[in-house]
Amino acid sequence: MPELPEVETVRRTLNNLILGRTIESIDIHYSKIIKDVSVTEFRKRLVGQTLKDIDRYGKYLIFIFEDISLISHLRMEGKYFIKDKFDPLEKHEHIVFNFTDGSTLRYHDVRKFGTMDLRLLDKVYTTHPISKLGYEPYDKLMTVKHLKGKLKNKNRAIKTCLLDQTIITGLGNIYVDEVLFLSNLHPETLASTLKNNDCKNIIESATSVLYKAIELGGTTIRSYTSSLGVTGRFQNELNVHMKKGEPCPKCSTVIEKKKVNGRGSYYCPKCQTINEEIN
Repeated sequence: MPELPEVETVRRTLNNLILGRTIESIDIHYSKIIKDVSVTEFRKRLVGQTLKDIDRYGKYLIFIFEDISLISHLRMEGKYFIKDKFDPLEKHEHIVFNFTDGSTLRYHDVRKFGTMDLRLLDKVYTTHPISKLGYEPYDKLMTVKHLKGKLKNKNRAIKTCLLDQTIITGLGNIYVDEVLFLSNLHPETLASTLKNNDCKNIIESATSVLYKAIELGGTTIRSYTSSLGVTGRFQNELNVHMKKGEPCPKCSTVIEKKKVNGRGSYYCPKCQTINEEIN
């Protein structure tokens, strides 16, 4: 599944390749990807529009046109391909944006879980789906006080809370494992028991991990590979995720794996102990 660094890699790559192109027509082969508006309205609002910029918030791509924005979430396996208009349509290419220069931007999604929303430019960050998200780890508003306030009444595992995009956005399963390892927190530690220093460590570790992953193009694990010819290299930097049975890079204890609220979680049982003391 593409996480924030992978989505940022896609954003940067698309920004270098398709800015300034104008939509001539749109082929829609699976309409359920489009949310909130009809297929007719979707086409009406976008055809003739020129792409001015591509932004990102959390795991959402935001395509900014002249007077409208397209908000795209890749979900489990969504990808974008840039192809010539004469290239044959592949099986899972559900939405095809045809540009006036003869090129196309194709949304490919095996599982069909991805979404596309249209929003006016001044409504992107104040309406669903972006408005429901928490701050990104490196946002200046993501302070220790803010994060602790979000967690103080959460009697759930910190692993589960950090995957909740309304608390802190941009962290998926891979990166949460890495953040908790760097923060010396067991994935099952109750979020409500975290101290100020724990929250500080989470913010700093999340910022460090995401920046490093973005620099290296994200993490290529299992089914996700950038459709734009970019292969993530952050998997070479992982400390614990997918490392079951290997020695901890800090203390050499064997890394373990367990399910936390249904999600596979990797951790060092010596470095990451459960803090049961409630503040």
